[in-house]
This record gives sequence, C-alpha cells and structure tokens, in this order.
Amino acid sequence: MGAAHGHRLHHHGHSPVHRAPAHLKIAGLLGFVLLVVATPREWYAVFPAYLAVVVVVILLARVPLLWVVRRMVIEVPFLVFAALMPFVAHGPRTEVLGLTVSEAGLVAAWGLAVKGTLGVMASLTLAATTEPTAVLAGLRRLRMPALLVEIMSFMLRYLDVVTADLGRMLTAMRSRGCDPRSPRHWPVLARSLGALFIRSYERGERVHLAMLARGYTGTLPAAATAAPPTAAPRTGEPR
Repeated sequence: MGAAHGHRLHHHGHSPVHRAPAHLKIAGLLGFVLLVVATPREWYAVFPAYLAVVVVVILLARVPLLWVVRRMVIEVPFLVFAALMPFVAHGPRTEVLGLTVSEAGLVAAWGLAVKGTLGVMASLTLAATTEPTAVLAGLRRLRMPALLVEIMSFMLRYLDVVTADLGRMLTAMRSRGCDPRSPRHWPVLARSLGALFIRSYERGERVHLAMLARGYTGTLPAAATAAPPTAAPRTGEPR
C-alpha cells in the first residue's frame, strides 16, 4: 500500500494518545477546530489556552515538539498572506515598527495566523498519533460517505506512485540542464506537471477498469482499506 507519505507524518509510539480509538480522535479534532474557528479573534486571552491544550496532548503523546514544528512548514503560504493583510486592508491606520498599517488588517492577520496555526498543530498531532489506515477506519465508523473514504484510500495508495513519477521527471529535467527552481524554466515545469496530471488521470481510468473487471460494484471490501497488502508468496511457499 502506497501510504508512506501518511507514515511520514506518523510518529510511532505507545502513548495513551496513540492507543485512543481513531474515531474519537477525529471527532475531537473536528470539535476543537470548530471551536477555534468560532472563537472571536478579539478574544486574545483564549488562544493561549487553546495552544496549551494542543501542547499538552503532544506531550502526552510523547511526540517531540520540534518534530511537529518542522512539519508546520505547510502553513507558510497562509502566514505570508496574513502578513500582507495589514498593508492591503482599508480602514483606520496605525504605526507599527515605523510602518503604517491598517488596524483592521492587523486584527484579521492575527486571527488568520493564530487559528491556522492551531488547526495545523492539531491536525499534525492526529496524524502523528494515528496510522493512515486507522484514520480511514475511524472515518468509516463515523459514517462518512463510503465513496469519500474510498477516494481517500486510493489517494493514500497512489500518492507515493505519483510523487515517484514527479521525482523521475525532475531528475530527467535536471539531467538535460533544466533547473525547475529557475523562473526561466517554469514553463517547462508547468508542462511537466500537466503531463503528470494526464498520466495520473489515465492511470486512474485503467485502475477503475481493472476493478470493474474484477467485480467492483461500488464498495471495496473492508480488508482493502484496513491493512496494507503484503507481497505474494513465492512458488512453493506456504500461503
């Protein structure tokens, strides 16, 4: 099962948080995120309490804080957008560090940054303490639509395949003197990503046809998303 990307976010452990049922952790995460989002951003004193709750759970799970912080780089684009809001928003202006910024923009930037950071930290905590297959089982137990669970299952299975394709394409580009990080070569990178999308789409069609040929009727067997498949035994080995 190509779920290595999910496992990269998982921190193996035997803490009470790791052993907690996946569906309870998912429900807790959803409730926490909804509570954070619903909290008015002007309630400044409440957000440190939310942060303390997340940190306590991380410590109970025995997950290194630095391990979580390193994986929070995913929210950098949102933080950059939040940092720009005080400069582009309208309304009364104030001076901060010698710069004239919008007061409403400052409050909006604070709300976006703090709520986004709390949400990312809580989500990483769930990922660090729950195997990807357990997350799928928990979603199924919470009565999430089966089709969405199956889509997520295939995403986990083929994420590594698509990422490996992208890695080979980037290697081929570099071997031909094309630097994907250079703005001059971004058109080439864009065309490569388009080709990767088409290739992935065609792979999905082939997989779907293969499933139909094997009797797929719209529902995968429970074992298909419950545990990673193992390699087939060699000829002569016991099954």
